[in-house]
Amino acid sequence: QVQLMESGGGLVQPGGSLRLSCKASGSIWNMLTMGWYRQAPGKQRELVAGITTGGTANYADSMKGRFTISRDNTKNTVYLQMNSLKPEDTAVYYCNYHTIYRRDYWGQGTQVTVSS
Repeated sequence: QVQLMESGGGLVQPGGSLRLSCKASGSIWNMLTMGWYRQAPGKQRELVAGITTGGTANYADSMKGRFTISRDNTKNTVYLQMNSLKPEDTAVYYCNYHTIYRRDYWGQGTQVTVSS
C-alpha cells in the first residue's frame, strides 16, 4: 500500500502562485510516475503534470510555462509550483502515484481556489 499526503492548497488571487506538495509513504519501491491531476466542479478529472523516477516531466498543454513539477527523492515528495494562476485553475488537485504494475494510488485532494 502507498499513502499520499498532500498539502499546499488554498485561496489565491488571479496571477498569484501556490506550491503543492505530495509526500509518499509505505510500499514506494514500485513507482513508475508521480503526478498531479485536478477536477473542477462538473468536469472530469484531468492530468496536470507527471514526473518519472528518472525526472522526466510532462504537462497538460494549458499548464505548460505556468506550472512546474519537481521531486525530491530523499523525501519521497513531489511538488507542483503553480504560477500565473487563473480562475479556471480552480479545482481539487489530487496527487497520483502510478506503479510499474499499472496500479494507481490517489491522495485525498487539496482545494485550490483562484479568485479575487
